[in-house]
Amino acid sequence: MTSNPSPHGHRPVLGRRMGAAAARTAGGAVVQPIRRRDRRGRGPRGPLMPTTMPAYRTRAERFDDLVLDAVERLERRWARQLDGTEFAVEDVPPSNPAPWERGGVPLGRYFPADAGLPARIVVYRRPVESRASDPVDLADLVRDVVVEQVAHMLGRSPEDVDPDYGEAH
Repeated sequence: MTSNPSPHGHRPVLGRRMGAAAARTAGGAVVQPIRRRDRRGRGPRGPLMPTTMPAYRTRAERFDDLVLDAVERLERRWARQLDGTEFAVEDVPPSNPAPWERGGVPLGRYFPADAGLPARIVVYRRPVESRASDPVDLADLVRDVVVEQVAHMLGRSPEDVDPDYGEAH
């Protein structure tokens, strides 16, 4: 006697049930149901691109790319003023905020040139990522944080630095 598998992918079980994990066939043998990784039809788990593949990019690497894109966009207009300025990404801001940063966790910070060190703009990855709802929102927020810090450095308003400041794309 042959029987078709159930629509859920389990082997057919003949005879009476022996609990949730096993059953006996008509011949008395115990049959264990087949377990699949795709339980409850939700699809495969895990990343679509394995970490061993060359095209795999971590969240930190993708965030760095967003910051570079924002900087390149501003350099088209402000190349001379941004010459020599360093842009960096750090995971979280230091635990000792500057006196003027009382409003919560900073998303970025401008450090003026000092003692032979160039001016530096730092974007803090984790606070920015936590405020973004999706990848498009993240790209917009990164761009706005970079624009705000460049505006602070240049002594201008963010709207002067980038006319698209604050607009979602």
